[in-house]
Amino acid sequence: MKDFTQLADLASEQLGGKTVEANDDFFAPKENLLKEAKPIFIEGKYTARGKWMDGWETRRRRTPGHDWCIVRLGLPGIIRGVTVDTSFFKGNYPECFSLEGCDLGGRPPYKNEKKRLQAAETRWVELLPETTLQGDAQNSVPVNAEGRFTHLRLNIFPDGGVARLRAHGEVVPDEKQVSGKEIDLAAVETGGSVAASSDQFFGAPRNLLMPGRAKNMGDGWETKRRRGPGHDWVVLKLGVPGIIRRIEVDTGHFKGNFPESCSMEACYAPGAASDAFLAAPDPWKELLPRTKLKANHRHVLKNLGDTGVSSHVRFHIYPDGGVSRLRIIGRAESAKNRVAGIEQFNRLSQEQARKALLDCCGARNWAKQMLAMRPFPDLGYALDTADKLWAGLQREDWLEAFRHHPAIGEKRVKAKQSASARRWSVGEQSAAQKAAPQMLTALDVANRKYAQKFGHVFLICATGKSGEEILKNLHGRMPNDPEAELRIAAEEQRKITRLRLEKLLAR
Repeated sequence: MKDFTQLADLASEQLGGKTVEANDDFFAPKENLLKEAKPIFIEGKYTARGKWMDGWETRRRRTPGHDWCIVRLGLPGIIRGVTVDTSFFKGNYPECFSLEGCDLGGRPPYKNEKKRLQAAETRWVELLPETTLQGDAQNSVPVNAEGRFTHLRLNIFPDGGVARLRAHGEVVPDEKQVSGKEIDLAAVETGGSVAASSDQFFGAPRNLLMPGRAKNMGDGWETKRRRGPGHDWVVLKLGVPGIIRRIEVDTGHFKGNFPESCSMEACYAPGAASDAFLAAPDPWKELLPRTKLKANHRHVLKNLGDTGVSSHVRFHIYPDGGVSRLRIIGRAESAKNRVAGIEQFNRLSQEQARKALLDCCGARNWAKQMLAMRPFPDLGYALDTADKLWAGLQREDWLEAFRHHPAIGEKRVKAKQSASARRWSVGEQSAAQKAAPQMLTALDVANRKYAQKFGHVFLICATGKSGEEILKNLHGRMPNDPEAELRIAAEEQRKITRLRLEKLLAR
């Protein structure tokens, strides 16, 4: 079972967690329960009521019953485990505890919160039955209960003191707040989490996903000093799948111990267990090539590879060191739209679906094999299937697909295009089409020389690329031998096909 303590503490003050109400906090206030700092003990320190303790402590109970405290989670979600920390409570810790949860719906603030929490119609679910506690210890207990919760009720039997409560789990994001919008796909607020990491000696990788900038080095992810070959890495599960537009790597506070460089890969593997795909190279596609980093600096990186819709990223640091925050900015895919688009495509007739696929890629064998794979369960499966089938085609199939594209800067194409394909071609080349007349002339001349040498149109995934960028790329590829250039063009066709499939299946 995955170590639940690697998940975010949903009750953390840093995320907005708060103690709402307690039946008693005579010796030490309930607010101490959620303090971010580790508990401390000060010998000889007393208050007017007794010994000062860094936790929540109730008076000695002389009547039947037990004590309790209600906590509002900063971020609603699924609880995977709790840590009841009784540090420094030795002769005054509770014998047992239990845990309940409820869902008031929505997100804080909650109108009439205390009244609703005590109302008879509010359903409290048992997350943990009475469980024995150890004094002056970290009592970590997994929770096996599905469902979204906004509040927890910690019951202690019969009375006593608890230093800290940590409620680790997975945030359940509000679809209305994330769907179709540009957000930080990996942020803890949107449900991002750590799937695995190579090392976390000095700082937990979950700190990468926390809100705001880090307060100090301890508020980031830092690995031990590497004395052998290799490098460190972390795999993150995005809160919602999406198309990544930029990456922000913040090495704030790391000055003599920042990584020399970093890189990132992405894949679409929703629901995959981390150990099932961590070592396998197949699902991962390069998102960011190895890039130099600076000390104590916020890097905004926009020159990214095309990975389509992604559900996970693998972040590499070379060879080791510390990073305080990592932002994966992109447009979240609407789950509703993805399902609707896939269902709509699955319901098309064979001929309608064939024509739609040929708009995405003009290779008939590819379209035929894609049709045989219907129905597709989701967008990611369809995209991965498209990539695999394209890679398995013959040279003649690739050339057939190339003939369905106009040369960059032109509107004419040898093969017949549908209205949708023409519209997509125009959109993909829109930046290049706006180039000055001299640039369009230069592109035309270069395209002709390219076609004479290689026998097919110069192909590049032109979305967002200017005429200058495309011409530079074209000149750079001219010295290639024909076989190597064919494979480069085939990879560009794969990117174009993937972008068009996303438009087709997500509409």
